Parts: sequence; C-alpha cells; structure tokens
Amino acid sequence: MVKNMAKKDEESEETEEKGTIKTEVVYDLKDLPGVGDTTVKKLKEAGIVSIRTLAIYPITKLMDEAGIGEKTAQKIIKAAQDIENMGFKSADIIWEKRRQLNRLTTSSSTLDEILAGGIEPGSLTEFYGEYRTGKTQLAHQLCVNVQLPYEEGGLEGKALYIDTEATFRPERIIQMAEAKDLDYNTVLKNITVGRAYNSDHQVLLIQEASKLINEKNIKLIVVDSIIGHFRSEYVGRGTLANRQQILNSHIHDLLRLTEIYDELAVIFTNQVSSKPDVFYGNPTVATGGNIVAHGATIRVYLRKGKGEQRVAKIIDAPHLAEAEAIFSITDDGIKD
Repeated sequence: MVKNMAKKDEESEETEEKGTIKTEVVYDLKDLPGVGDTTVKKLKEAGIVSIRTLAIYPITKLMDEAGIGEKTAQKIIKAAQDIENMGFKSADIIWEKRRQLNRLTTSSSTLDEILAGGIEPGSLTEFYGEYRTGKTQLAHQLCVNVQLPYEEGGLEGKALYIDTEATFRPERIIQMAEAKDLDYNTVLKNITVGRAYNSDHQVLLIQEASKLINEKNIKLIVVDSIIGHFRSEYVGRGTLANRQQILNSHIHDLLRLTEIYDELAVIFTNQVSSKPDVFYGNPTVATGGNIVAHGATIRVYLRKGKGEQRVAKIIDAPHLAEAEAIFSITDDGIKD
C-alpha cells in the first residue's frame, strides 16, 4: 500500500513535467494498510483525525485510547510516518520554515520585541505570575488578535479557550474588539469556549480539540490556567507522583497539537507559589515543578509594576535571551 502511495507521488511529479497542473495528493486514514471503517471510527473517536496526527502518536497511547492491538498500532503508525516523511531534515530547511513563521501580536510592541515578534506558532508559551499580573488579560487579548489579518499581526484564524477558573468574560472581549474597530459579535462567534470543571474534564477537552481545529480554523488555543484543578484535587505529597504523571501527559497533548498544525499557537497560564527557604532573591516560583518547566517552550514571568503597568520577563526559551518588557492593561486591552 505504501509503495502504491509512492507511485501516486511519482505520477503527480510526471504530470507537472508535462506542463499540466499538479494536484497535491491528500491521504486519508483509510489509505493506510489494514485500516478499515471500524479502525477509522476508533481512531476518530480517540481524536486522531488525520495522517499527521497518527504519525506522531505514541504507540502505547494509541493502544489505550483507540483499543488497537500492538502490532496493528505499530504498523499503521509506521505507514503514517512514511507518508509524512518523518525522518531527518537539513537545518537550512528548518530555518527556512521558521523564517516564514507568522507571529501573533500581543498588542504591546515592547512585549512583541522580547518575544522576537510575538507569540510563536508551533510552540507552547507559558505566562505565569501572581494574581492580577495580567495573565487572563493577555489570554483575552490574544483571542481577539488572532482574528486580525496577517499584516496587522494576526493569524486570520479563530480561538479555542479552555477556561478552568471561570474567568472568561465576553464583556472584556467586547471592549478589546471595539478598541480595534472590530465587530464584537463576529469576534465572539470566532471564540469557542470550553469550561473545564475538573482536571479529568480539562484533559478530555484538549483531547477533543483536534476535532475542532480543522473544522473551525482554530489558530490559537488558550488554557487558563493549566494547574488550578490539579492543585485543588491532588492534595498531599502522596498524590504528587500521580498528579505529575497526568500533568505531563496533558502538556504533551498540547505539544502534539503544535506539531500537527503548522500555524497553531498554544499558550497556557500558570499560578505561582512561594518558597519559604529563599532568603535572597525572588521566592516566587511557577507551580507544576520540572514537568511544566520542561514542557513549555517559552516561559514568561509576569509581575506588577506601577499602577496599570505590568512587567514581563523571558525566563526560558531556546532562542531568546533573558529580557524584560513593560506593558499596560487598559480599558482598551493590552498597550505599551
């Protein structure tokens, strides 16, 4: 079957040489060897709706969630990886792809500057800080900005907002939309909100997200906040290992989405705690421990400034230096 697929590609290249219009071959799950209607149904029920999604799915996770045997799981994942050419790539190809990335503006030029242009699609960005430091305000602003044209710093897409603390406010979206001369009714329609009532529900909503991304042209996923339910439900050191294991899986579900969809930006907010044994320096640390720290691609610490001012600091990023930016939270939203 895979050989036949390769033949399809060769035929497409031949037609291009003859001067005819080349049509890109799009494969469906049914094109995989040994995959029939029953297996496709199981895959889609598990949130696996495309070849690319399947190609990066862990075998054990596929077996558990789709009820597929080990040999079948190995076979169809390998076939999907062959179709997606998931092998080695030259660094210049990776650079060319990154160079063409459209970034999502935060509405603050100073914050965009330290983020090398704004929120980066294909990455998992964490904003953490104490209460009233602007985490949820930034999340709301990005839900508006993602709908803007590319030339205005948007991604011409829609937003998916996972609300774990009942802090999503349409009224705030309306204020931010009107400040940008946008029709707030359209802006609100382009934001899909999922209220997570516990940690299990939160995990499930993200697993279901892949079914919505293509259908609704989702370009931004927000989880506000990632840790709230986990902190309240897993109390005591005896539950810590189980909590971290589930949290780790949850974060990797988010990371997988950024790998599957080329222009998808994912952000999550995080709470903080104070370390009582720190006598010098900042005792405030992000919750979630090393699991969250290693999972996030870019980490931004937010703290209060004077009045409506807030300070954002890059704490960790593979390509960004530590830097600070001052921005303001106004009635119109995020500003310099």
